[in-house]
Amino acid sequence: MVDEQAQGTRRGPGRPRQEHVTRAVLDAVVELVAESGMGALTMDAVAARAGVSKPAMYRRWPTKQDLVIAAAESRIAPLTVPDMGDFRAELRAVLTARMEAYRRPGIDRLLAGVIGSAAEAGAEPGAYQEYTSRVMSETRHLLERGVERGDVRPDVDVADAATLVAAALVFRMVGEQRMPDASLVESVVDMVGRAVSTQP
Repeated sequence: MVDEQAQGTRRGPGRPRQEHVTRAVLDAVVELVAESGMGALTMDAVAARAGVSKPAMYRRWPTKQDLVIAAAESRIAPLTVPDMGDFRAELRAVLTARMEAYRRPGIDRLLAGVIGSAAEAGAEPGAYQEYTSRVMSETRHLLERGVERGDVRPDVDVADAATLVAAALVFRMVGEQRMPDASLVESVVDMVGRAVSTQP
């Protein structure tokens, strides 16, 4: 089973209210982008939609960039895949989970917005790099585990292979304006599997 990373269970005083504000704001970001695109995303609009004050938002997300990344990670978060004994099966699990997340309403526009805002003047590249590194971390782990297990070639460039895996579904959705589906998942599993596998 593929599980989103577990949330911490300890809660300090006031934590439930803080979680409510966080959830309301991030939901508002996704809703606004889904309805009207990134052009509609202002701190004022998000605060009004979420029913929270702007100071409360700025304490958590000092910039719009921080807010967009947080909204993306609330929908597209790191995954954990158990050892299935087979790299292709594990890769299929990651891609299927991503495909299902990408097909939810508004996620295509949200990820397009994340990519676009990363190229804007004044954007802090490190924040985007850290987010994508977290999101891709399990794919890198699967490749490394496959090398240790012997079903992924030891000479494979793990970083490059992980980029190929991540790019396929995102470009289908953002660049080609088509929703990724199970057929694309199987194609990527087959092509990447043949490229990196020690097995024929």
